[in-house]
Amino acid sequence: MGPLLRTVELFYDVLSPYSWLGFEVLCRYQNIWNINLQLRPSLIGGIMKDSGNKPPALLPRKGQYMANDIKLLRHHFQIPIQFPKDFFSVIIEKGSLSAMRFLTAVSLEHPEMLEKVSRELWMRIWSKDEDITEPQSILAAAEKAGMSAEQAQGLLEKISTPKVKNQLKETTEAACRYGAFGLPITVAHVDGQTHMIFGSDRMELLAYLLGEKWMGPVPPAVNARL
Repeated sequence: MGPLLRTVELFYDVLSPYSWLGFEVLCRYQNIWNINLQLRPSLIGGIMKDSGNKPPALLPRKGQYMANDIKLLRHHFQIPIQFPKDFFSVIIEKGSLSAMRFLTAVSLEHPEMLEKVSRELWMRIWSKDEDITEPQSILAAAEKAGMSAEQAQGLLEKISTPKVKNQLKETTEAACRYGAFGLPITVAHVDGQTHMIFGSDRMELLAYLLGEKWMGPVPPAVNARL
């Protein structure tokens, strides 16, 4: 019998750049660490409201730190991440509700596509400085991820249904119950215990909890392919 497969949940929103970093690290390590990675599309606005938190970029010093941080992390994580030119319009005003509802529909109907579609939405907003709020933008991301136009359109038509809206709400509430005050959070279920880890810079701690080896954000097996 092989080592026991541990369940690790990632609660994320494509509006969050640090969610993208955590997402890619966990995708890189899921086979190395033998984990059952479960992706949980959530709404960061709902979590902020529930916890009384505010986006860090609303505070000037935090905003400047975040901009510099992202520049450094782009190279350290080897992810093509960069700030949108009109940050406040993209992040604060437009938000991600439609995109996260679409990802929720993907998780319900085509879970095998969730990783790729999530990545393409992050690529649009956090790498190419492209829209993720308009229907055609969401469809473009889905098709770039490998979905047929018919599949993508069918999912888009479901984002306003009670099933999809309720699922996104339930996932967001689950993140809040785990203690989320922002995103991403990683929830590890190990030896009958549940551990919630905030952010993308605690993966070494996650490795410790799993009894696994941390080899940096780009483990050698992945680095050889990049």
